[in-house]
Amino acid sequence: MSDLRNTVDFSIIRYANCWEDPLVLIKGLDVKAGEKILSIASAGDNSFSLLSGDPELVVAVDLSAAQLYLVELKMLAIKNMEREEYIKFAGFFPSDKRIVIFNSLKDKLSAEAKQYWEHNAEAIEDGIIYFGKFEKYFQMFSSRILPWIHRKKTVDALLKPKSADQQKEFYESKWNSFRWRFFFKVFFSRYVMGKYGRDPEFLKEVKIPVSQFIFEQAEKHLSSVHCLENFILHFNLNGNFGNVLPHYVQPGVYEKVRKNIDRLTLFKGYAGQAIPAFGKFHKMNLSNIFEYMDKNTFENVSNELVDGLEANGRIACWNLMVPRKISAHNTKIEFLKPLSENLKTEDKGFFYSKFIIEEKK
Repeated sequence: MSDLRNTVDFSIIRYANCWEDPLVLIKGLDVKAGEKILSIASAGDNSFSLLSGDPELVVAVDLSAAQLYLVELKMLAIKNMEREEYIKFAGFFPSDKRIVIFNSLKDKLSAEAKQYWEHNAEAIEDGIIYFGKFEKYFQMFSSRILPWIHRKKTVDALLKPKSADQQKEFYESKWNSFRWRFFFKVFFSRYVMGKYGRDPEFLKEVKIPVSQFIFEQAEKHLSSVHCLENFILHFNLNGNFGNVLPHYVQPGVYEKVRKNIDRLTLFKGYAGQAIPAFGKFHKMNLSNIFEYMDKNTFENVSNELVDGLEANGRIACWNLMVPRKISAHNTKIEFLKPLSENLKTEDKGFFYSKFIIEEKK
C-alpha cells in the first residue's frame, strides 16, 4: 500500500466528531486507573472518553495535523470551561460568543494551531463540531435528501420511545418506503460517499456493494429500539445532536474528562511510531485504521502494534466493510469473541459490521 500521506488530503478536517461508540470502547478495553493508552485521535472525542477511566496517559495519534489542531482546540476549551460553556462553544447549543471566547484562549494554543484556527474563524463561529467533511456529508443528507423522503414529523416519530414490536412495525409500515430505499442507496453509494464523505482512498480495499451493505446495517438498527437514544443516528437524520449528546460531554463524564485533560498527549504520525516515543501501552483504540490497508500492510502494522502492547493488554478496532482481525495471523493475541459480539449488539455505530476486542497472551 502506498503511503497515505501521498494519496490522501490531510490538510482538511475530515471528522469534527468521532463516529464510533465510546461506551463499547470503554467496556471492551476495560480501562483501569494508571494505564497507558494509545488512541487514534480523529476528532478527539473517544480519546476524551477514555480519560474518564482515570488512565495515567492517553496518547492521541493521527497523521493529520488539521485533526490534531482540532483536538488541541477542544482540549484547551475543556481545560478552561465548565460543561455548559463548552457545549455552547463547541456548537452543541447556540452561542454568539464563540469568537470572543476563542480570542481569549488562542494564545495558549501551539503557534501552528493558532494560525490554523485564525484562518478558519468561520468554523469557530459556526461551531467546530460541524466543520468536518463527514459532518457536512451527513448534513447534506438530512437537509437536502431526507426531506424528499420523509416529513420532519415522521423523522421525529421514528426516534420517539416505543416497544420493540412498535419500532419494527413503524419502520416497516411508515419508514421503509421506495423513496427511502432508492435515495439512501444513491447517497451512500461508493461514488457519492467517496466524493462527499470518506476519501476514495479509504474505500480501495472494499470488495462488497457499499450502498447495499450500509442500507442493510441501517435497516437492522432503525427497526430496533437501540436507535432511539443514538447520538450518531440523531445527527445523521437531523444534522445536529439535539439533546442526545456524545459521551464525553454528558453530565458527570465531562467533569472527569476535564480533571484528567492534562493526561492527554498529541502525537503526529503513524500509530506504531508512538511506541518508541512512549514505550509499551496497556490498551489501544485503533478505530478502523486497518480498513485502509491491503492485507500485507495490515499484517505488518498490526504485528508492530501487538509487539508494543503490554502482556494482557487489549486492542479495540472496528470493521466496516473490510474484514480485519489481528489474531487471524498473529498467535500472540487472542480474539475475545463473546465479549466482542455482545458489545456489538450495543454498538451505536450501527454501520460497522464488527467490533473486535483482542487481548495479548
